[in-house]
Amino acid sequence: MDTSESTGSSTEPRTDRPAPPVPARHGWRRWAMDTRPLRRPAYRRLWSSTIVTAVGSQLTAVAVPKQIYDITHSSAWVGYAGLVPMVVFALWGGAVADTVDRRKLLLVTNSGIAVTSLLFWAQAVTGLDSVAALMVLLAMQQAFFGLNSPARNASIARLVPAEELPAANALGSTVMQTGLVAGPLLAGALIPVIGLPELYLIDALALCVTVWAVVRLPSLPPLGQAVARRAGRREIVAGFRYISLHKVLLLSFLADIIAMVLGMPRALFPQLAAQTYAPYGEGLALGVLFAGIPVGAVIGGLFSGTFSRARRHGWMVIGAVIGWGVAIAGFGLTRNLWVALAFLAAAGVADMVSMVFRGAILLSAATDEMRGRMQGVFTVVVAGGPRLADVLHGTAGSAFGPRAAVAGGGLLVVAVMLGLAAAVPALRRYSV
Repeated sequence: MDTSESTGSSTEPRTDRPAPPVPARHGWRRWAMDTRPLRRPAYRRLWSSTIVTAVGSQLTAVAVPKQIYDITHSSAWVGYAGLVPMVVFALWGGAVADTVDRRKLLLVTNSGIAVTSLLFWAQAVTGLDSVAALMVLLAMQQAFFGLNSPARNASIARLVPAEELPAANALGSTVMQTGLVAGPLLAGALIPVIGLPELYLIDALALCVTVWAVVRLPSLPPLGQAVARRAGRREIVAGFRYISLHKVLLLSFLADIIAMVLGMPRALFPQLAAQTYAPYGEGLALGVLFAGIPVGAVIGGLFSGTFSRARRHGWMVIGAVIGWGVAIAGFGLTRNLWVALAFLAAAGVADMVSMVFRGAILLSAATDEMRGRMQGVFTVVVAGGPRLADVLHGTAGSAFGPRAAVAGGGLLVVAVMLGLAAAVPALRRYSV
């Protein structure tokens, strides 16, 4: 690892017993998913809490933009939804996660997300048809998510050893991406049958499973003197200062910003389904488009043994971002739904590779007292970046057409990432 990157995980107390030794992997098992972290009960509970809710949450993720588009017939409105609350509350939530018991924070925020889903159901079942109400509820949901995600992600390094972090990231990402596959496809099939209100209700019920799983986690209090701090502006600023002193962390964030802001076309999916892919059926096309990237990510996760043991993490991130841009550009150039699915799946594989190595770099390079804030910034980049892309692509799609906006964004990803890799060697040189 670069000498500029410090790690604090080796001397930290564990919240779980050591896992029994894992036998060597032979044959095809060397290429399959590394499941070592699941041998640790605490991580297994955290991981399993996402299995059911990963599908339910995506029902809402499809229902909200569908409802907004049905009311406004504008991709720009879809793109504007939920941006600011995610940015603000993820940064603050990261600071909070460094000063409180992370298990308690997860309980509060998961409960808040469940209540918000019930309110989504209430507005839909009453036929309110108000964009303002949808925006307020989405802001509430994203605020709770912004507080929840840093605590959840920062907890992983307390539950598994450093050498298992890439495998843990791959496991968690694969479950979430599986939900992104099944959820949109299920939503596309159910919308014509049961309608939007029931999709929101299913999500709310699934979130109850998450709350119960978090109840069974061990306590995750702050280590050292972190408990004496307050989560305020000073702590948030300290987090950004920490990133600025660790160049590889900064570059890994920039790589994801390039990929997501310039190359995430999801705000255009409703418009593409209604126009470009209308002959295939709008409902089917919408489900396929939302599921395409997660399909590839699941495939990448299932075969993560092919890359999870790579030591040159920097090159893996660079190559993955360039591969993402090429695949998105190809998606924008095709009118065939199934060819589009193939390009989106290829983009999903690249995204999984990028996610695994960026996440491993972040968790291993930061001490526990900074992990919450690092994950807060990480959440802003991972979740906020695509929301900036929603604004960018939604506006560009309305002005120039959806296919031109998608293809142009993919080509920009390739050009900008190549420029960054050439200009700043630190990311190219990073290895473990």
